[in-house]
Amino acid sequence: MIGWYTVVEVAVAAAAGVLCLVLGLFRVKPGDLSMGATALVELVLLGQLGIAIVAPLVGNSPTGSLLEFYIYLVVALLLPILAGFWALVERDRWSTVVLGVACLAIAVMAVRMNIIWTVQIA
Repeated sequence: MIGWYTVVEVAVAAAAGVLCLVLGLFRVKPGDLSMGATALVELVLLGQLGIAIVAPLVGNSPTGSLLEFYIYLVVALLLPILAGFWALVERDRWSTVVLGVACLAIAVMAVRMNIIWTVQIA
């Protein structure tokens, strides 16, 4: 795993999460801004998936459980999709809050994925 990419991933997810939470607290329904921020988080996660596939092939193997890492990654990839689906189906302020909570959860999961990849000893 690449350390700087984890920092970017956490920063993007946290910024999107805070943005969506603030929009939700101001009673803004899901729109281009909140859905776009969530889509950006999904794009960053897709980049993480590519890195996770290539990294072991070039000698950057995880120190922790590879299965646990991929479970975190798959769940993180599903969160923005499911939260976005929720926001499109139920268009109220709480859907924007759900988008924010999903993005903040992804930020935490990205930190955990970095720990699994670099810190743990299998």
